[in-house]
Amino acid sequence: MGRSRLAPEREAELCAAVLDLLREVGYDALTMDAVAARTRSSKATLYRQWQGKPELVATALRHSKPVSTADIDTGSVRGDFAELARRADDGQLAKDAALMRGLGQAVHGNPDLHRALREVLLDPEVTGLDAMLQRGIDRGEIAADCPALPFAAHMLIGALVTRQLIEDRSADAAFLSAYVDAVVLPALGV
Repeated sequence: MGRSRLAPEREAELCAAVLDLLREVGYDALTMDAVAARTRSSKATLYRQWQGKPELVATALRHSKPVSTADIDTGSVRGDFAELARRADDGQLAKDAALMRGLGQAVHGNPDLHRALREVLLDPEVTGLDAMLQRGIDRGEIAADCPALPFAAHMLIGALVTRQLIEDRSADAAFLSAYVDAVVLPALGV
């Protein structure tokens, strides 16, 4: 991010506009000019805050994310995963899934977008998940040598991505809750 921070309300407005444009035109056709016009701001303002389109899109996606693993600590692994599923907003999950499908193709041809999505969107969630799992290890709920530990993020992200592919439906809170109970927790020995 750039030197002077935007007011939280203004950043939220910019992020919402970026996501609206992304839904309308897709990543490849999204331009900083279009974002500036939509948000009545200058390109200079946008570039002071974000290095370019990949960082702006990743930040907008992060901003819209209703649940973060870093915000959850119920005192048990089972409780943490239940809270994660409980906080999932079905409407937002469906919107995010559609956006991520659209970005999937763009990621393959744009290493800067791939890097930005990893740094801004995925890495913080994986770090939060790792901390959640480490607390479970520290409390004795999960064996430190559990072979499923390195795959916990894969299991969760995979569930979000593949439900649409397999069932032609977006993942929702009920699906996530059932998936965690049937797949993730047993794999972790919880």
